[in-house]
Amino acid sequence: MMILRPIQKSDYPALLNIAHESGHGFTSLPINEELLQKKITRSEASFEKQTDVPSDEGYLFVLEDSETGEVVGTSAIEAAVGLDDAFYHYHLSKVIHSSRTLDVYKAVDILTLCNDYTGATELCTLFLKGDYRKGLNGKLLSKSRFMFIKQHQKRFADTVIAEMRGVSDDSGQSPFWQWLEEHFFSMDFPTADYLTGIGQKVFIAELMPKYPIYVNLLSKAAQEVIGQVHDNTRPAIELLKSEGFTFNGYVDIFDAGPTVEAKVDNIRTVRGSQQKVVKVGSYTGGFPVMIANDKLAGYRATIADLHIDSDSNEVIIGADVANALNIVDGDTVSIATL
Repeated sequence: MMILRPIQKSDYPALLNIAHESGHGFTSLPINEELLQKKITRSEASFEKQTDVPSDEGYLFVLEDSETGEVVGTSAIEAAVGLDDAFYHYHLSKVIHSSRTLDVYKAVDILTLCNDYTGATELCTLFLKGDYRKGLNGKLLSKSRFMFIKQHQKRFADTVIAEMRGVSDDSGQSPFWQWLEEHFFSMDFPTADYLTGIGQKVFIAELMPKYPIYVNLLSKAAQEVIGQVHDNTRPAIELLKSEGFTFNGYVDIFDAGPTVEAKVDNIRTVRGSQQKVVKVGSYTGGFPVMIANDKLAGYRATIADLHIDSDSNEVIIGADVANALNIVDGDTVSIATL
């Protein structure tokens, strides 16, 4: 059984391994032992914190194979981005160059540096090991965060975003960054990405072009990857689109990968999840659903085949599922279809 739960200190070796495996462009897990240790400590403090407003909390989850005890994936939620450090994006928009006298009309795409998503809740750090990219594992790893947000909605903003990994090759070279590097920076993409991951973002404000960039002045290779995702990220963005997330022209300042957004109340899993009272007993199966307890620091989520009666406020689950979620008769759970 696959179980999603909050990270704990003993998961550090597994997190370091995932940081190595995730590769270039995975900004939120840089290969830095001190920083990874701090991420775990911050997450533990966030789950224990009593608050009803989104602030600097960061909730980091791991996906564990209960049969082997192996941690096989991560996902996370940042309660509110940009409150301590500036949170940068490029916004893709148009300007019109026209002259009636000369009978000229031309629409031109431009990229403008902005901080428009300051204060938004961010979904991040989604990574699943290759051998486990099958079945419903990816959906559990991603969608269970929506159930957590609904259960503890005061801890999060009304707008939820997700930055999608942009196009880069196996050596970590990004066509978009190569153009920026040539004209404004003197560091390669992996270095810039790593510095951002460890929180050293001052160079962005110091070196990024301050004025809008005309897209047609970029190299052809850079133009082609604006708003495009890395091949490994395609399943993730398709899942978010199915949940109601949309792309509104915001792209990453390093690799030009798209950022998608949704209002919490418009997210499919948030709208469709139901609360049920648990009854532990024998059950005759059903169809696979996502089920999570309503705890904070003790949050657990898994997938089980259950029969859901929409006219009843109860759900019957097996003892194995109850043990996995650390719940007993009479506890409440959230259930969402997949």
